[in-house]
Formats: sequence, C-alpha cells, structure tokens
Amino acid sequence: MKVVLDTLGCKLNQAETELLARQFVEAGYSVVSSVDEADVYILNTCTVTHVADSKSRHLLRMAHRRNPAALVVATGCYAQRVPHELAGVGEVGLVVGNGEKLNLVRRLEESGYYGRPGTPCQDSATGYNSLSRTRAFVKVQDGCNNFCAYCIVPLVRGGEKNQPVEQVVAEVRQRVAGGYQEIVLTGTEIGSYRNNGVNLKGLLERLLAEDGVSRLRLSSLQPQEISPGLIELWRDTRLCPHFHLSLQSGSDGVLSRMGRHYCVSDYQKALDLIRGMVPDVAITTDVIVGFPGETEDEFEESYELCRQSGFARIHVFPYSLRPGTEAARLPGKVDERAKRERSQRMLALARESEQSFRRRFAGRVMPVLWEQKSGIGVWSGLTGNYIKVYTESDEDLSNRLLPARVG
Repeated sequence: MKVVLDTLGCKLNQAETELLARQFVEAGYSVVSSVDEADVYILNTCTVTHVADSKSRHLLRMAHRRNPAALVVATGCYAQRVPHELAGVGEVGLVVGNGEKLNLVRRLEESGYYGRPGTPCQDSATGYNSLSRTRAFVKVQDGCNNFCAYCIVPLVRGGEKNQPVEQVVAEVRQRVAGGYQEIVLTGTEIGSYRNNGVNLKGLLERLLAEDGVSRLRLSSLQPQEISPGLIELWRDTRLCPHFHLSLQSGSDGVLSRMGRHYCVSDYQKALDLIRGMVPDVAITTDVIVGFPGETEDEFEESYELCRQSGFARIHVFPYSLRPGTEAARLPGKVDERAKRERSQRMLALARESEQSFRRRFAGRVMPVLWEQKSGIGVWSGLTGNYIKVYTESDEDLSNRLLPARVG
C-alpha cells in the first residue's frame, strides 16, 4: 500500500511527519511523493491562523479531486482543535488528533487499511531518505505552558512534554547513520527543555559529543532563554550561526497585552549578546501586525525596531483570531484595511532586510549544504547562517556539504 504524507505549519509538524514516514516504512508500506499513485493521503494540518485552516481544507479537497480512490486522512493541530469540522469535509475519510497522530499506522489498520505483506525496511531512514530533504527534523519537546494571549498552540498540543535525552541522542545517531548532514532540533518551546536535570545547553553538549554530526540547527528560541552560557556553545562551528528569535511586537504595550514574558529592552539585550559572541550570525524573527488594540504609534514602534535590528528574515503574520484564546475576547479590533496596510509595509521591510543581510556576504566562500536540483538543472542549498545559494552543476550535489561562493 502506498502512502503520501503532506505537512503544513511548523518544523515540529515536519519532525512528526518524518517520524510517521519511518513508522509506515517499518510497517511495510511504501511512502511515495505523488497523491496520484497513493492509496492513502495524510495531511499533518496546522491551525495557528485562519489561513492555515483554509490551506488545510484546500489540500484535503485537492487530494481527493486528484485521486478519488485514495483514503484522505487529516491529522495534526486543526484535527485536534475541531475534529467535527474536518469530519464534515466530505472528502475526508479519517480525522486523527495530535494525541493519536503517531499511532496512525494502527489507526489505519483498525479502519481496514493494511500494508502489503512482506519484510519491512531494516533501515527506515534510508527508506524515506529519497523523499525527504537533507536536513532531518528531530523532535525534542512538545507543548507549551506560556499561554500567550493570541496563541492556540497550548490548547491543541497541551502542556510541555520533553523527550528523554537518550531518546534524542539515539534519534540523532539514526539520522546521521542514514546520511543526513544537518540535524534541526525542534519543538514548541525548545528553550524550556528539561529532562532529568538536563536543560537545552546540556542536551546540545551531549549531541556535540557525538561523532558524525556535521551540523546542528535550532528551530526557535525566546529572548528570555538567551544566556552567555548557552551562546558560548556556538564556539563549536557545527552549531549553525542562525537563531530564530521570536519578537511578535516591538511595542512594550502590545507585548504586555500579548502576555509575552519579555520587553523590548530584553529583546535588544538578547540580540546584542548573540551578535557579540557568534560571528556572521543570522537572526530571523516573527512579527504579528494588527493585534487587538494595536495603535498606529505601536505599529510604528514595531516597524522601527525591525528596521534597526537588521534581521536576516522577518515572517509577518496579520493577527488571526483563534477561538478559545484570551485575545479573542480583547476589545479594540484593528480594521482589516489598516491590518492589510501594516502587513504590506512590514513585508516590504522584510524584503529589504533580507536583501541587506545577503549583500553582506556577497563574494564570500562559505560551506553550503546542497539540497535539491530544479527542473532547469540548478542546485540550491543553504549556508549555516541560512542564506540560500544556487549553482549549475552536472554533478550530483545532493546532501553534500561543500564550499561555495555566495552570489
């Protein structure tokens, strides 16, 4: 039986999809890349915004249109939040929330869908490697205890749950043995990692002691989690000089209403600490515009902070009301037109900021992990500080870490 796995949303979702793929390969299923040839289509959904909800419904319906004979399965955060809503989408045959996501093989068998008999792949990493990217996403933590006013994640993923240290180490060893050059540690709130007295710094030290790890990258941190002791680890050049440091707003008033656990000066201190200790570092961030009660002056504070901060990339999100969150009950809804105009201004700044960061490295020779080849024969890959690089080559560069000149 052939299975297609599709993913929307965060790197944690991507990590869980990779785990699912390995489970299906080990159970004797064939994981394929096209829904047209699949017996089962599984979408790992996101529900962080109403746009994510809409994309999920679109992909599920499109999969059914392309292959009406395939079983369409919805799992993930949208399926956890409103399973009845997805069950009402006529094309969806099975809805599985986050609590049962990693039991999908069993759930399919209970529904009468069985893998073909035969010998499971002995090396599930190899079995899935041809369909995946050259970066492996390893889940170290799930859930969040912060309950920021706008965020649905604690309601669909629950409180913080940390993976045992030895399990994380074993998974990284497995990915390295499967040929992956870069490991991305991911979770909802990885900066809060704790397991048997080991925090994130201790976990990184354990992983850096492992042979064969070429690159380690972190998915996201909060500014209050940045400390000199943690950042000192970046003396080891296998840790990618790239930090995704969530901002959300550059206004103290908005940050307070959001329920964030830092102020603007805390954020700026974290930026200064990282840049003072990590050469060539890229810092990327998230910004929400149009949060309830955000005034023009408060937006200008955010815009100015982002302009001055020299981010390598800014992900801009217009505020999206999520039922059940504290922000859904806040007064001061921002007019949609104003929200759209603010989004456009911040997106224009994001493009300028990304181009400015890239220009700083033009002409530099840097290690690049080559990932994929386009249909026109151009390879693309990433530097450690997250600059995308392109080259033409007749060689197979896939999953090779090679020096290249940044254009």
